[in-house]
Amino acid sequence: MYPENLKYTSEHEWVRTPGDTEGSVRVGITDFAQDALGDIVYVSLPQVGDQVTAGETCGELESTKSVSDIYAPVTGEVVATNPALDSTPELVNSDPYEAGWLFEVGVADAAQVDGLMDAAAYQAGLDG
Repeated sequence: MYPENLKYTSEHEWVRTPGDTEGSVRVGITDFAQDALGDIVYVSLPQVGDQVTAGETCGELESTKSVSDIYAPVTGEVVATNPALDSTPELVNSDPYEAGWLFEVGVADAAQVDGLMDAAAYQAGLDG
């Protein structure tokens, strides 16, 4: 159910390596998270150039149900954001692993990504 080529966090974010920029990772939320949130109506992302710290809040997703924090899965500098979400935030719901990605981070330490969960561990956490 969850793509095997991604890494996951307990906050329901995914990380894909590499991102479009060398040394970066692409970040989004999982299908589980988008389903739990409901219809996304607004996305607030960090700005390109912002420094983010693993585990800390760096944005928000607003849905018809609530507002939820986005947590940085790794520490580094934001190198890109998904411009499509400005006009079509619902992409986070309809295509969370491709068109609905959130932002990219230039990773300060690649070992951080290795420390994230694989798909089986993430699924096991949901089933637990």
